[in-house]
Amino acid sequence: TPPVHGSLRRFYKHAADFCFKLPDHVSLEEGALLEPLSVAVHTCKRAEIGINSKVLILGAGPIGLVTLLVAKAMGANKIVITDMLESRLNVAKKLGADGTYLVQKNRSEEDTVADIHAIFEGEPNRTIDACGAQASIRLAIFATETGGVVVLVGLGAPEVQIPLVNALTREVNIRGVFRYVNDYNDALNLVASGKVDVKPLITHNYKIEETKQAFETSRTGAGGAIKVMIHCK
Repeated sequence: TPPVHGSLRRFYKHAADFCFKLPDHVSLEEGALLEPLSVAVHTCKRAEIGINSKVLILGAGPIGLVTLLVAKAMGANKIVITDMLESRLNVAKKLGADGTYLVQKNRSEEDTVADIHAIFEGEPNRTIDACGAQASIRLAIFATETGGVVVLVGLGAPEVQIPLVNALTREVNIRGVFRYVNDYNDALNLVASGKVDVKPLITHNYKIEETKQAFETSRTGAGGAIKVMIHCK
């Protein structure tokens, strides 16, 4: 019941089956990260990740990084993650990525695909685009093996140009993701069991009085910001 306008209080009610009790050993900070983690859980389910999965994740932002954690927990055989910032790739390495790739704007599409295949020593059979940019979606399709799965979780422009015929003739399965459904409990179980540790994603902490600075840090990514916490106490 957070205070509103001094002594006034606003009460929020939720249906019981929409609420999940945090175990005593799970912190509120970890609980706050269950929302993005649920996106990753839903994404990895859509990708049908398992022990035979060679996973390419495009984008090492918050969603890409939690997807990395969940893919590892689901038994992926090999995970390679890409980004345009070396600092984010360094975080991905610490979180257990098997390989990283720094995307360069002046590198051709064909050469980038070849570079990624060289890292895999083959082709990924599961690709997750956590960017949403047209170039990233195209790369996801071209890089994925014939008959593989591409899952698009990043949201960008409402219309993009993609190599659709390439995907069709190679029977690449393209699947969409919009947030999550019935995944909170699974996300909580991953954290509570210790199979997924989200704490390294929390890079900055601010007091409630520093809210403006917190949002600015989150917006700009200053200081290598990934997840920014605002504490009421």
